[in-house]
Amino acid sequence: MPTSTTKPAPAPLGPDSLTWKLFGQLRGMLWVPRVGLIENMHPELGAGVAAHSDVFGNPLDRLVRSLGPIYGVVYDGPKAHETALAIRGYHKHIRGTDSHGRRYNALHPWTFYWAHATFFEGLISGAEFYGTPFTEAQKRQLYDEHVQWWALYGMPMDIVPPTWEEFQEYWKLMLTEVLEDTAAARGIIDFADLAQVLPGVPTWLARRLPLPAGGGVRLLTVGTLPPEAREILGLRWTRTDELAVRAIGEAARRTWPFVLHRFRYHPRALAGFRREAAASRASAGGREPIAA
Repeated sequence: MPTSTTKPAPAPLGPDSLTWKLFGQLRGMLWVPRVGLIENMHPELGAGVAAHSDVFGNPLDRLVRSLGPIYGVVYDGPKAHETALAIRGYHKHIRGTDSHGRRYNALHPWTFYWAHATFFEGLISGAEFYGTPFTEAQKRQLYDEHVQWWALYGMPMDIVPPTWEEFQEYWKLMLTEVLEDTAAARGIIDFADLAQVLPGVPTWLARRLPLPAGGGVRLLTVGTLPPEAREILGLRWTRTDELAVRAIGEAARRTWPFVLHRFRYHPRALAGFRREAAASRASAGGREPIAA
């Protein structure tokens, strides 16, 4: 009798992972525009976004709406692989030819991996600006977990840099030889204005806030970019801008410990926490698990 050759689903990340503890935190919204901007500087990815999404009308809304499923790949537990395959499926029709005559395909493995890499790198750089910088050991752990996370998409594994050190070389190469000033990236920069991103803030107030032209979101988006990316985009950056970003980062760092747990995380992450807590109670016979 023939045996089944169906491969088992990749193992999802769980509550023992560092990614699980950190990725779904809502302070990540501070660097979501930065992630979207640097992601869309990839010529193939940027071409697909420009042609197939509302990047010029409401790019940050598009990015925020995409976050739920992306968080799900980390926090959906037994369904994480299903969530990842659904995300991959959303991209299967995103293909065509850009304005330079170059063909693009959102499911080209290197292109799809770049989007994944920007979320991982955003977690690392976000801690540098708004939290406690990670140790080298923590960065290596997060990197190994990002590889496990990537496996859930069912994409080729041999394109992923084998180690954290090699990823840093890959990232530098992308900044210096691949990324471009794309129309999609420019659309995010042009949209990053405080009064538009936060419609509850009156325009008259937004104009009087002590922030550089373009608003606070533009300040945070541009200020947390790697210098190479700012140079590609031709963005001016001053010492005053740098001090403003560092001040916002310090304020976020000091106030975060006072935020209640239920307000710290995206709803998709909170759902994962509740599921795992229920499973722990069930395994303990309905009793609260004993704290370590």
